Amino acid sequence: MISTKPKKGHLLIAEPSTIGDISFNRSVVLLADHNEEGSVGFILNKPLGFTIQDLIPEINSDFKIYNGGPVEQDNLYFIHNIPDLIPGSIEISNGIYWGGDFESAKELMNQGLIKKSNIRFFLGYTGWDAHQLEDELEVNSWIISENKYRNKIIGKSSNSFWKERIMELGGEYLIWSNAPENPTLN
Repeated sequence: MISTKPKKGHLLIAEPSTIGDISFNRSVVLLADHNEEGSVGFILNKPLGFTIQDLIPEINSDFKIYNGGPVEQDNLYFIHNIPDLIPGSIEISNGIYWGGDFESAKELMNQGLIKKSNIRFFLGYTGWDAHQLEDELEVNSWIISENKYRNKIIGKSSNSFWKERIMELGGEYLIWSNAPENPTLN
């Protein structure tokens, strides 16, 4: 379940010790790319208060927008599991794809041919310079986990995702699963 080396498609679960970190407290990040130059990921469980139609009125869809991370939050990114419908996609792993022809995606959404379980939109992304993620792993900022959900992770509920992953880890992590997000408010 837990790996020691990050790779594309893995999940990064924020350690409970990241309390107070506005961007990453209780985050689960899908690692979209990882190589010697750096890493890119998207926070899966931080929905924002608006939909794709709020950002792009010509799209007739109420798909939620998620906070992908603190980098380039004025840019829209998306992952999906329908590369046969969205050309130009890049496979992350396990049938999860990043980006592709946005005009095709827009048209398919307007036709009702894409479901919430097929696509997820993000403002911004999470990025690490070369070896930065490894440094964060050494100081126990993240727990690396396999993505057992494969391409179904796109439709996975976001509200309790961090808690579910922490409970699956068991042991010393169980106490954190029911702790308030900010223990100082307890």
